[in-house]
Amino acid sequence: MAVFDYKAKDLSGASITGVVEAPSEAVAQDVLKERDLVVLSLSERRKMRLFQSSLGFLNKVPRRDIALFARQLAVMISATVPIVQALRILTKQTENVNFKIIISEIADEVDGGAKLSATLARYPNLFTDFFIHMVRAGETTGKLDETLNYLADQEEKDYDLNSKIKGAMTYPIFILITLVIVGILMMIFVIPRLSSILEESGQELPPLTKLLIGTSTFLQNFWWVLVILAVGGWLGYRFAMQRPEGKRVLDRVKMHAPVFGAIFQHMYLVRFARSLSTLVSSGIPITQSLSIVADVVGNSVYRDLTMETIKEIEGGNSISTVFSRSKDIPIMLSQMLAVGEQTGKLDMILDRLAAFYARELENLVANLVSLIEPLILLVMGAAVSILVVAIMMPLYSLSSAI
Repeated sequence: MAVFDYKAKDLSGASITGVVEAPSEAVAQDVLKERDLVVLSLSERRKMRLFQSSLGFLNKVPRRDIALFARQLAVMISATVPIVQALRILTKQTENVNFKIIISEIADEVDGGAKLSATLARYPNLFTDFFIHMVRAGETTGKLDETLNYLADQEEKDYDLNSKIKGAMTYPIFILITLVIVGILMMIFVIPRLSSILEESGQELPPLTKLLIGTSTFLQNFWWVLVILAVGGWLGYRFAMQRPEGKRVLDRVKMHAPVFGAIFQHMYLVRFARSLSTLVSSGIPITQSLSIVADVVGNSVYRDLTMETIKEIEGGNSISTVFSRSKDIPIMLSQMLAVGEQTGKLDMILDRLAAFYARELENLVANLVSLIEPLILLVMGAAVSILVVAIMMPLYSLSSAI
């Protein structure tokens, strides 16, 4: 199906612009004629646009804007405002320029006869498969306002969770970056001046002092090597993440990394349980729900396990079969999935699991922050101690000898 922008006149002679969806231009002409419209111009819309095909850094739409969009649209639909009119109102209210353009296009396409879910699917970098399938389920059941409210709740929960994690990690990361910058500046500008005094004295320098002076000399003369390594490491990471094998290895490393591994794992478990609960409670078949969740989780290890689970279910086995065999899945999750399947309350069980893992994740982040703060103090103390022992002590010995 292609999308065509048109300009036409109705029976009263008023000019109308809009969008019509049809497999060809001829069919689009026929559709507009059936609506008693005189076509003035008709052009096929480009399938991919800059903001549609790739929402980059400059035109990215924040997730909180998506949540607000769903919430406001739900309120207007529940107040019996026609969906096209509601979208037009949101176009005027939205502050994000790129999102304003996208909502305007969505309104045009819906006004042209397209379904909301089909229109949202044209923006895969903005609306996830989970979001689109939920909207489609709402359209089918006639409860679009309830579905949009539920989606807004889920988006807000995800946003709040990510904000808490980012907020908790901001201070430690800022301190560490500051320490690194100060250390590099000292190595390049301060240590050379002190080391020149020590070398001119002719006295035997301690090994630690020699190591510090050598490091300073390296940073002064070969700083570009570190820049190349940093850029190469970043490019290598991006390349690996674009390949299935590389992404699988990196995802597994993240899950089993010291300290941070538990945080990543709980984050994936919250996404899995919350998304699957929402889809199942909306009446979407379990295999289709799992297929959507596999891409929502954001981890290739969990994605592979979820896709294997779909095959097991299609073969007549339990949903917990694959999960119970995997060492990457907590025993409680697989057992609770089995209980939910046996009792017919899988959505409720998953909802409780999501709440449980969300609380555990918050506790892990809080504990990590309380652990990092004393570690930072220890690192700072160690850095100062090394500086005193390596530089100040030889300087003190030199001054005493004089």
